[in-house]
Amino acid sequence: MNPVRLVLFTRYPVPGTAKTRLIPTLGPDGAALVHKKLTERTVEILRQTGAKVEIHYSGGDDQTLTTWLGDDLSYVPQPTGDLTARLLAAIHPGPVIFLGSDTPDLTVDHVVAAQRALQRSEVVIGPADDGGYYLIGLQKPHSFLFEDMRWSTEHVMPDTLARLQQRGMRYEILEILHDCDRPEDLDRWPWLTR
Repeated sequence: MNPVRLVLFTRYPVPGTAKTRLIPTLGPDGAALVHKKLTERTVEILRQTGAKVEIHYSGGDDQTLTTWLGDDLSYVPQPTGDLTARLLAAIHPGPVIFLGSDTPDLTVDHVVAAQRALQRSEVVIGPADDGGYYLIGLQKPHSFLFEDMRWSTEHVMPDTLARLQQRGMRYEILEILHDCDRPEDLDRWPWLTR
């Protein structure tokens, strides 16, 4: 099996464009700062795995991202379109693990567990408490997992599992973690706003 690629989807933290659901509580600068902290923390975790890390970004450019996050990572601008388009553009080659930068409790152990799961199973999922997932890993490019999805709803995880079960595919599920998306989520991680 090829080495697992770790693909992090993020954006350059421009005030007014990052973590927009937090803006009513924190303002544009505060919301962008939370996003910046979360992305930097996630990148450091991914580095510790020793795997190849690709940053698929929106906003900024390769130079801006390299200055921000370092020159030891690969940078790929995200295509226009919805999450389906962005995932499908990054799906080759497998195996690949997709992550976002919204999960403050993510640890190296979670990512390593996902890498190990892909040695045994076709798909690994890290479920989020809101019905979505913070991580999904694929041995091979199974595009059906991303097409016609009801993104940003509580249906993402159940729909994904139903598709896997309909095809009789082997999958593993990691620990449930919480995402930081809404103002009420901030109470869980006071360090994010300090």
